Amino acid sequence: SIYRSEPYFIEIMPKDVNKATSLDHMLEGMGLTRENAICCGDGYNDISMIEYAGTGVAMGNAQPVVKDAADYITGTNDEDGLVEVIDKFIMNPEQA
Repeated sequence: SIYRSEPYFIEIMPKDVNKATSLDHMLEGMGLTRENAICCGDGYNDISMIEYAGTGVAMGNAQPVVKDAADYITGTNDEDGLVEVIDKFIMNPEQA
């Protein structure tokens, strides 16, 4: 599997290995399902994970194709976008 994590980075992994397959393996070991997962990312290599998760989140600074794959778009890394996700989906899930 070959991914661009940024326009100037390339990542090469064994065939059929990506963030979604790794996340699936981890969740299985924890006795959880993909519906339990909230995944945040901003790079091309995060798309599989964002699409796999029960709630896929793109950071505000993500590439447009990453945002298109997401269920929710949060603030940028510099705007504490992860804090927004924690507040919205974990601390106050009735707002989600």
